[in-house]
Amino acid sequence: VHQSKMDFFCKLGYGKQDICKVLENLGQEALEDDVLKELIRMGSKPQALENQAQPSQLKLVARGSCGTTPRLKWLGEDGSDSSDSLRPIVIDGSNVAMSHGNKEVFSCWGIQLAVDWFRERGHTYIKVFVPLWRKEPPRQDSPIADQHILGELEKQSVLIYTPSRKVKGKRVVCYDDRYIVKVAYEKDGVIVSNDHYRDLQNENPEWKWFIEQRLLMYSFVSNRFMPPDDPLGRHGPTLSNFLSKKPVLPERKWQPCPYGKKCTYGNKCKFYHPERQHQAQLSVADELRAKTKAPSALGKEEERCRCSP
Repeated sequence: VHQSKMDFFCKLGYGKQDICKVLENLGQEALEDDVLKELIRMGSKPQALENQAQPSQLKLVARGSCGTTPRLKWLGEDGSDSSDSLRPIVIDGSNVAMSHGNKEVFSCWGIQLAVDWFRERGHTYIKVFVPLWRKEPPRQDSPIADQHILGELEKQSVLIYTPSRKVKGKRVVCYDDRYIVKVAYEKDGVIVSNDHYRDLQNENPEWKWFIEQRLLMYSFVSNRFMPPDDPLGRHGPTLSNFLSKKPVLPERKWQPCPYGKKCTYGNKCKFYHPERQHQAQLSVADELRAKTKAPSALGKEEERCRCSP
């Protein structure tokens, strides 16, 4: 009887010490209701209620420390950074700035718009090439707008000045297009420009192929940098595949044939026929020709066997 009562109240969650005290006071033959009333009077509570009554102690973990609690993984924490799959970007700064300034003003804001567009896509390697003399105060024949943007991009290690100097009052400028194509070719990246670089294509045959395949043209629409969705034409890759090192091929979705089993096009039908998966998709005319050729071929073989000695 004692053991059964102990098991009963232990299942309710009360401690063994409290149960033993109550049974000693009331006796072993006390009713279960009386034992329960005495446990409540003593203030004993089941362990489940005690755990609910005690507030859970939250552990404060310092920012950046290694905690055992699960947390969300941000981009790059699991080692698979999306920037690793994106191509480096080399921007022709003069071409972009003059295009944004309507070929009248060297608009540095256009360069900033192009850089921001590629940053939002996740590109980390972005370089802009601009001649060094654009750092000088603007003149009437070459106006510059928002020149302070060049200094900000230079501090961010995004903008690179191509060298230039003055010799006897004349400015000697290095060919910045050669810098652009050379860096993009070595980095296996993308050139952002509306220039075709025909002189450099004739200079180096390897550069010719690279410029034809990796030149990304663009347009400015209401201060919005917009490259085309099909950089290499209608039948070429999409913009996302063009800018990524590992292009993703879209799944080919077949449209079911509207004629169904009544279709007579056979293998010339451009639609999907689920009933022809394991059959040779021949047209009706081709099937008839195949059937007529089969018996004629068998008859010829029999004639040959008869004529043979």
